[in-house]
Amino acid sequence: MIHSYEYVLREDPFIVRRTVRWADCDPAGVVFTGRFGDYVLSAVALFKEFIAESTGGEGKSLGERFNVGLPCRGMTFDFHGTLWPNDSIDIRCSIGEVRTRSFDILLDAKSPDSRPIFTAKFSPICVRTDARVGTDIPDPMRRALAQFSQNPLQQTELT
Repeated sequence: MIHSYEYVLREDPFIVRRTVRWADCDPAGVVFTGRFGDYVLSAVALFKEFIAESTGGEGKSLGERFNVGLPCRGMTFDFHGTLWPNDSIDIRCSIGEVRTRSFDILLDAKSPDSRPIFTAKFSPICVRTDARVGTDIPDPMRRALAQFSQNPLQQTELT
């Protein structure tokens, strides 16, 4: 049997299940703080791919779908619990605030029995691919992001 350490558990809401590997931990068996960044980046990549595919961009990344680059502008964490080898976490992803050039991807990680593990915010910024300078979020991308927003008011404002 092939065992995956990460997979999309649900699409609505979008949830990634991640299993902690021994390689993620220190000798005492506690996950290294730096590994949480990997967990977030991996879940974000899956979520952005899902948004792109859900809006007609089959086989394209979210940036490719809307012809922009999406480097990280910022990332924040708030830790609530520890993880040990073979623990699983469910990372729920949604769109938070959408600004002129950047937006937030909100992540809420819990154990399968709903014990809080961490919350995080990943904020990409749109850049032109030809000049690597900031650019406004394209309107079709705004509409795509609104479909996955936690804020219903924002969805109606952008449609």
